Amino acid sequence: MNVSRRDFAVAGTFALGASGLLLSGVAGAEAADEAAVAQSVEILRKALLEADKGKLEQVASAQISYGHSDGRVETKEQFINGVMTRKQVVKSLAFPELKVAVVGNAAIARHIYLAESELEGKATTTRIGALQVWQKQDGGWKLLARQGFRLPA
Repeated sequence: MNVSRRDFAVAGTFALGASGLLLSGVAGAEAADEAAVAQSVEILRKALLEADKGKLEQVASAQISYGHSDGRVETKEQFINGVMTRKQVVKSLAFPELKVAVVGNAAIARHIYLAESELEGKATTTRIGALQVWQKQDGGWKLLARQGFRLPA
């Protein structure tokens, strides 16, 4: 079988084009997963703001490790119970500077946790950093771990 330079060129062009299509497909899948994680983060934010037990149950993994900036770490049951029985009234909750990175079936989300709340007539502003680890479970993204931390002054 005689193979010419032209045959090599055609095969090389085809191989490069096919790999480009494969890579763009992977990039498209990652972008879709990043958008899905961002949507799950938003569901979590609204559920925290509104103390929506159903939505908290929906987005939290059974194995969640929920860490607070004061060092407390909670299980799923403790986390949800804490939201449902909190004494302060949360007036607003925002997650600015959200950054999401997907790695296989896991994702990392970082953001600022910015809340305005009131307890016994006293207004409080909470501004901390948050790191979330999400995992794709049963076709959806579940919060596997969360750690709040104090931001530098």
